[in-house]
Amino acid sequence: MKKYLLTGLLIWIPIGITLWVLNLVVGTLDQSLLLLPVEWTPQRFLGINIPGIGTLLSLIVVLVTGLLARNIFGQQLLRYWEGLLHRIPVVNSIYHSVKQVSDTLLSSNGQSFRKVLLVRYPHPEAWSLAFQTTIPGDVRQQLNEEYVGVFIPTAPSPVNGFYFYVRKADTIELNMSVDVALKTIISMGVVAQDASPALIESVKKLD
Repeated sequence: MKKYLLTGLLIWIPIGITLWVLNLVVGTLDQSLLLLPVEWTPQRFLGINIPGIGTLLSLIVVLVTGLLARNIFGQQLLRYWEGLLHRIPVVNSIYHSVKQVSDTLLSSNGQSFRKVLLVRYPHPEAWSLAFQTTIPGDVRQQLNEEYVGVFIPTAPSPVNGFYFYVRKADTIELNMSVDVALKTIISMGVVAQDASPALIESVKKLD
């Protein structure tokens, strides 16, 4: 009886979570319909609320934005918009930081995360995947040894995490792309590359 119950749970739990996530995403994107005048809403024409129409509208807006940003006029408009945000003190800091993170996670040529590292976290006997970032000049001047800035993302949401400065000698540089590292973190290690013999040997030496 118990094994049948577990088998049923293993089938329905992924389906339930997938449907819950899809419902959350569709419900959030459907909020874009609130930007339309009441006379233009599909519910006004059809008389019923059809989930997903707002999602389609959001995808169209994103697609059109991408198409515009690919031509000369769109690039000029984008530069003007970023220049406008750059002149607003608080907004500039938030926008610039978020843009760097989004460029790294979504763009094929993002350079905010330079390397994938192994660092000791959350205690000296454990290792965690981390992304090498930068160290502000004022901070670097206060450090006697060679340090690197690292961002340690949390699983399964790599957007959140911790930003540390650690000694470079206490890190292991991995021959792993940012995409593979993110996939490993999001899947909590379920989808991961096999460790290479060289990597295992490097960890043993530091241990």
